[in-house]
Amino acid sequence: MRTKKIFLLVLIILAVLAFFLLDLGRFLTLESLQANRMTVVDFYRTHKTLTMGLFVGIYLVQTALSLPGAAILTLAAGGIFGVITGTLLANLGATLGATLAFVLVRYLFGETVRRKFGGRLERLNRELEHEGLHYLLFLRLVPLFPFFLINLAAGLTRLPLRTFFLGTLLGIVPGSFVYANAGASLASITSLQDIVSPRVLLSFALLGVFALIPVMYRKVRSRRPTDLPGEKEPDHHDTL
Repeated sequence: MRTKKIFLLVLIILAVLAFFLLDLGRFLTLESLQANRMTVVDFYRTHKTLTMGLFVGIYLVQTALSLPGAAILTLAAGGIFGVITGTLLANLGATLGATLAFVLVRYLFGETVRRKFGGRLERLNRELEHEGLHYLLFLRLVPLFPFFLINLAAGLTRLPLRTFFLGTLLGIVPGSFVYANAGASLASITSLQDIVSPRVLLSFALLGVFALIPVMYRKVRSRRPTDLPGEKEPDHHDTL
């Protein structure tokens, strides 16, 4: 089993090194997307299923290996497939890729982390098992931590796989829509920083806070003092 893990880890490292050594990132730039968009659109018109499949596959690999370029890929989704279809495809590719990263990290390092830090992480793991969906939605909606870092960190906990998948699938919908919508007007974009305004970020943050409301409510409710020993309900006969 250890040999299999080492072999898999080496493959992942080689794939990441190949991405940078071959400078594949040059294809994931705003300039490259704007220059090649119509070529891809023409290909899509005659090979729709193949183009969508290739796009989801590329997005999956990019996310699973924690490579740069997610924003460009989501822009491309909107520019090639349109806003709605682009949002759905980008969301699917990112969710599948994030889930694969989650599974890989858990398989490669989960046992080691549990052995060395299991006691210290027990409280966190219990919380994630019960309220993980709400916490994950908050992290996906509020851009406090990088997307890839959440994938990797979550894989080292006992957060259920189905919770991670569902939380990611739902939590990245707003961001996917914003970038896909911008991609539909690709020619007018001069910088990635122009896409997400402070107002949009504030809206995401509010959605994230709403996701935590059920957790906060249950915590407040659980801390309410119970009736003191010896107290009893008032006797209605005494009040007559």
